[in-house]
Amino acid sequence: MGCALSMAPATNSSSTPWGLTGVYRPRRAAGTLLHRVVRENLETYLAPGDLDTDPRGQIPFHVENAFRSYLRCGILAHGFCRVYCAGCGHDFLIPFSCKGRDICPSCATRRMVEASAHMVDSVLPRVGYRQWVLSVPKRVRWHLRQNPEVVSGLLKVFLRAVETTVRQRSPGAPTTARYGAVAFVHRFGSYLNSHVHFHVLVTEGVFSGGSDGTAVFHPATDFCPDDLLTVQRKMRQRGLRWLHRHGHLDSEAAPTLDTPDHAAGWSVDGSVTIAEWDRQGLERLVRYCARPPISQERLGRVNDELLVYQLRKPTLDGRTELYLTPLELLDRLSRLITPPRIHKHRYCGVLAPNARLRLAVIQTAGPAGATLQLLKEASCQMGLPDPSVTASDPEHPLRRAAARCWALLLARLFECLPLRCPRCGQPMRIIAFILDRPVIERILTHLELPTEPPAVLPARSPPQFELPLDWEVNQDPGSDQGDPGPDQWPDLDQSPAPGVEFWD
Repeated sequence: MGCALSMAPATNSSSTPWGLTGVYRPRRAAGTLLHRVVRENLETYLAPGDLDTDPRGQIPFHVENAFRSYLRCGILAHGFCRVYCAGCGHDFLIPFSCKGRDICPSCATRRMVEASAHMVDSVLPRVGYRQWVLSVPKRVRWHLRQNPEVVSGLLKVFLRAVETTVRQRSPGAPTTARYGAVAFVHRFGSYLNSHVHFHVLVTEGVFSGGSDGTAVFHPATDFCPDDLLTVQRKMRQRGLRWLHRHGHLDSEAAPTLDTPDHAAGWSVDGSVTIAEWDRQGLERLVRYCARPPISQERLGRVNDELLVYQLRKPTLDGRTELYLTPLELLDRLSRLITPPRIHKHRYCGVLAPNARLRLAVIQTAGPAGATLQLLKEASCQMGLPDPSVTASDPEHPLRRAAARCWALLLARLFECLPLRCPRCGQPMRIIAFILDRPVIERILTHLELPTEPPAVLPARSPPQFELPLDWEVNQDPGSDQGDPGPDQWPDLDQSPAPGVEFWD
């Protein structure tokens, strides 16, 4: 179901539960700028062009499927559910969602909130955490996009180097102690550019098994900048050896990329830390790591032929806006869509599904006190089980269902209760799922709503891939669009020049 909403003051403040001050209104996806741009230009973008001049090549099926599914998301004409209040008779319709992972802002946000809620409530123990971020040179970034095995291989090398450093900084930890980590694979940068890199949440210490089957935590101390440089050096050396051993780099490229001139390409950052008591801060950090690639609130239109995207942070040359044509925007988004059967985050160390100490480690997981109180109020209003009971019992049959509940996710993120009547304050419930086309048309006609989905414009003739005239000269910093691959590069020196490249 759709999960977007608009916030407004509650009409009956005396009946509003603690913290839940917003009023839910079902979203209307067809009225957003992103939806309008996709339906007006998708057929033109997918139309086959001249293979000799079109730099896109053949568009994968999963990219086309993601765009077409997005056009059906949040449209009442494709089906909906009805929410009804027995107290005053108030009701409204909620459209179905596409459940996309990347380009749909609503569904991707729901996945972000769901992943963060599950990790904080059920997986991540109450210890300190540090965010490690790894970015690789462009010469290696091309292989990350093309080969999933390279993503897994380099991530394994990086985690091994981080675990060794954390164990060495944990006094009294045995050599068999393991860390806990959650690795997020980002395929995008802040500038809508294709940039495969890693965000990893790592425990500030390691776990060892106790004599009674419990987990003993050994906190890490005295982290210093030299530890980051050590991990960076290990990652550069071991990563290049792995790439050369598996045939992704030849004997000339590996030594060239191992010189000090390319050290900045292997960028490692570990400056963000979360204290063990800050569960709300941990949940915000997990949301940041699981965020979608695009924010439609930052997308605007200059005119019919030009769009503007507000950047989260300025580039090195001071730009704060990115100007794109509609086809350029679709092309950038297509490069950020995660291929099918590829995980977006992975549990490692003692948090891995088959880890021996996993059940003992996750016993202390749980939300912050303020979040638990808010969920308790929301669950009471909707007739759901008390989250304080299900959160304390890992084997409770309703624990996973309550964590994934659509209404509780909205209450958790927006402090808004969607199943609470805005008129009388009584609980509402879903009474029907409408899927039959004649019934859909009859209901929408009675409500004076459109019975047909927004029209998808046909391809313009002739279909032509639009690029700015100076595209090859003035690409956005950090963008790899138009990159023909490592075999056609004039030389192996792909290290960024000062003032040109930046790292997300």
